[in-house]
Amino acid sequence: MIKGFIVSLFLIIVLFMGFLGKGFAQSPQTNNLTLPTVSINVNNSDKSEDLALNLQILAVITVLTLAPSILIMMTCFTRIIVVFHFLRQALGTQTQPPNQLLTGLALFLTFFVMQPVLDQANERGLQPYMREEITQNQAVDNIVQPFRDFMLKHTREEDLRLFIKLSGKDKPEDINEVSIWTIIPAYSISELKMAFQIGFLLFVPFLVLDMVIASVLMSLGMFLLPPQLISLPIKLLLFILVDGWYLIIESLMQSILR
Repeated sequence: MIKGFIVSLFLIIVLFMGFLGKGFAQSPQTNNLTLPTVSINVNNSDKSEDLALNLQILAVITVLTLAPSILIMMTCFTRIIVVFHFLRQALGTQTQPPNQLLTGLALFLTFFVMQPVLDQANERGLQPYMREEITQNQAVDNIVQPFRDFMLKHTREEDLRLFIKLSGKDKPEDINEVSIWTIIPAYSISELKMAFQIGFLLFVPFLVLDMVIASVLMSLGMFLLPPQLISLPIKLLLFILVDGWYLIIESLMQSILR
């Protein structure tokens, strides 16, 4: 049975290999290259192995559909993308940079940050499983553990305590006793809180600039001239002069990697 959340592409590969067997690895080597074929048949079968295999394949397909949610809920993607959208709103550029660009940049920054975690999951879980040194359940545990440690590092105690209380279970004596189902939502709201804090700090200087420009226009009697029309190029100029993207990316990475 798949326990917890499947946390990365490596885990999907592990489960897929565990479910479908090691037929390719154990097949005798031949000089002719053969390609596998896939067929779907509806037959009656009394073998419990066939039912288990079908259910496991269905589970793998389900995991593939949940991959975006896994990426969002168990990595730093949430913090990065929320901050980027706050930045765009503070600049007042509406749709620039476009959503596709912000999402792509947040995705690659997420992989950059999570690379050590993925390496640990690969070395401790995937590679030993492929060498048949550990069982499938042990591989799943070893792959989940680095992600678990990463989330606990960035989860506030208040948020973790809240979901432990809501679960109705007794207070665990050890952090290792906390379920992954409890850690994931606690980590998510901790990331949202941090992202909103950073977003507020981003808004303050741009808000002050908007207020100054609006006050100047009113003092000059230009009531019909929208303040955003004047403030936008000024905010863009200041953002370029201070190398805003460098400062924001540096601050984000330091807040995650510290």
